Amino acid sequence: MKTLKNLIIIVVIFLALAAFFSLYQNNNKTVKEIGISDFVAKVRNGEVTQVTVKDSSLEFTTADNEKFTTKKETADSLAELLKNYDVPADKIKDLKVEVKTDSGLSGWLGILLPSLIPLLFIIGFFWLMARQVQGMNNRAMGFGQDTASAEDDKKNKKDKKPKTTFKDVAGAKEAKQELVEVVEFLSNPKKFTEVGAKIPRGVLLVGPAGTGKTLLAKAVSGEAGVPFFNVSGSEFVEMFVGVGASRVRSLFQKAKKNAPCIIFIDELDAIGRQRGAGLGGSHDEREQTLNQILVEMDGFETNAGVVILAATNRPDVLDSALLRPGRFDRRVVVDLPDMNDRVEILKVHAQNKPLNKDVDLHRVAERTPGFSGADLANLLNEAAILTAKRNKKKISLDEVLESIEKVMLGPERRSRVLNEKEKKITAYHEAGHALLAHKLPNADPVHKVSIISRGTAGGYTFKVPSEDKHMHTRSYFIDELSVLLAGHASEKTVFGEVTTGATSDLKRATNLARSLVTEFGMSEKLPPRTFGDREELIFLGREISEQRDYSEKTAQAIDKEVDNLIINAYAKSCDIIKTEKVMLDKIANALLEKETLEKEEFEAIVGKK
Repeated sequence: MKTLKNLIIIVVIFLALAAFFSLYQNNNKTVKEIGISDFVAKVRNGEVTQVTVKDSSLEFTTADNEKFTTKKETADSLAELLKNYDVPADKIKDLKVEVKTDSGLSGWLGILLPSLIPLLFIIGFFWLMARQVQGMNNRAMGFGQDTASAEDDKKNKKDKKPKTTFKDVAGAKEAKQELVEVVEFLSNPKKFTEVGAKIPRGVLLVGPAGTGKTLLAKAVSGEAGVPFFNVSGSEFVEMFVGVGASRVRSLFQKAKKNAPCIIFIDELDAIGRQRGAGLGGSHDEREQTLNQILVEMDGFETNAGVVILAATNRPDVLDSALLRPGRFDRRVVVDLPDMNDRVEILKVHAQNKPLNKDVDLHRVAERTPGFSGADLANLLNEAAILTAKRNKKKISLDEVLESIEKVMLGPERRSRVLNEKEKKITAYHEAGHALLAHKLPNADPVHKVSIISRGTAGGYTFKVPSEDKHMHTRSYFIDELSVLLAGHASEKTVFGEVTTGATSDLKRATNLARSLVTEFGMSEKLPPRTFGDREELIFLGREISEQRDYSEKTAQAIDKEVDNLIINAYAKSCDIIKTEKVMLDKIANALLEKETLEKEEFEAIVGKK
């Protein structure tokens, strides 16, 4: 952008000089030039009425009011010239003669201007290039300066009180209560210092992506009415060792000048990973940056009035030195919202959206377990987009419910046309899932069954728990295994063979069965302990490794127990499908006819759960 701007300046200067030079030339431009003999002949014939002598140029006007110019020798005067050509004296006396001399400026411009314009153009070009190189040098010298904090500093000068407050953050009641103390300290630090209390220097916001950690940090700044410096952990990481540490120092220096204030570091795990975990020198820059942050937070100097907030969804990979008292000594968990919180979040995001009377946000919240605040915002936005595409003025419940499935599974793929055989297989596959979910007492109730493709799924069975669950029993997981394998069992029972449509179900069932044995301690034949230590390695990509803490004999026992869980769950699925074959046929036929069954239509076939 700057190069383009400089180029435009050069072009404008060139055009201005060219226009000036053109104007000068036009002012000196004659109408018609003739030879000296023709001039003398016109004087002899009495046609010339006025002559203007200008150095070696003669400009004259005839009786017909025509203007001409001619050249003479510089040393000869006009009178001598005419006498030399034997012009009668009476003809010379009748001439009106005017002598003009060029001014100093005009003379010099006439001499220098033709060569001066290219020279000025070249000088201007090199001057602009020199300025650009100087700017690059200045940026190079400021390589270690914190650019993000400088931008925020400008914003803080215009607006010292960000508008985001706790009222804009729905749900997260416990997290907000923890952060109220930070707000009170920044607003009234004397209240705490009088009783010898110290506010936590660092507050770490921990939670899944999209739960509102950044929004909470902005709300703290808004409530306290103090400057808010927002940076991302990745902004400190550069190719050269020491740059990140320099930026950390720059950031904290600016924070001290604006104290009391808040520094918010998003994605702290980008620089706060466990030291010594990397191979080679590629991680030295990250470690030096982390060391500088540790020193700034609790080193020899105290940063009074500067509170550091940080957010991460990977607290397990952070260096232990970051989490010790004196640094991030308070951890605030921002978890996924429960049903009541989801209702409040939906109300916030629905404020500027025209909702139809049939939209019940409680019903929407019931259908969205596990959704984060960002997911819910995206859900209502998708519903608004869908409403606009359908040329409606208000968002109805149909658009909201369809958007839930779009967010979870992807958009409908009606262009993916199945032949009659594939459509029938898909119908029985999904009917098997729905039937087992309805019959097994610990499985979640069915809310919708469809054989319309969404995303990578050929069809789907939408199950939603009747209430939010934070802990699950072994019987729940055993029934869930049977539901996952029901599609495979239904295909095998009805058609005598299976298709690749059950691949995803089999993978999920295998992972669940292995987790029951190795993580949850829910095996009946193995002791209640965990097996294997999983850790994440970040080197040349992301890799999950598992360190075995058990023998080969135990590994065989684990595999056997996993197989038994899957075999028993599959046998239960087959038994129920064979026993309830008539009901299975009814569900499949209804799907073939309507393609989609809502909860009410499904329960009209199978009855209440």
